[in-house]
Amino acid sequence: MKIATFAILLAWSLAAAAQAQPAAPADGKTLFAKNCAACHQANGRGIPGAFPALVASAVVTGAPDEVADVLLKGRGGMPDFSASLDDADIAAVLTYARSSWGNHAPPIAGADIATRRTALQVALAGDNRFGNKH
Repeated sequence: MKIATFAILLAWSLAAAAQAQPAAPADGKTLFAKNCAACHQANGRGIPGAFPALVASAVVTGAPDEVADVLLKGRGGMPDFSASLDDADIAAVLTYARSSWGNHAPPIAGADIATRRTALQVALAGDNRFGNKH
């Protein structure tokens, strides 16, 4: 009986410890490889005529809200990643692109993405309230 009780307590303790561990920070390079490289290529050079280069891109290295909007809303043929990537993931992949392949732009924080996501949702709700369509 003592062994069974010990096993249950050990299992419970391990489960509690696993839940208490903070999540590892998002890895922008890994997220880029998984979500972006098929189109924009691992070297950030894109595919001419099909997918834009991220190297020396004014959008990528420009205003954080503008580049965040691209991932949160999609653009042209690029999908919207707002449902598949959380704020920390979007910030990580954008920070990776903004600091790779010779790009030199400041990082973007998950809190900045959260603020932008909320602003876009409020704007969309306001447009929908008046029957406007995007």
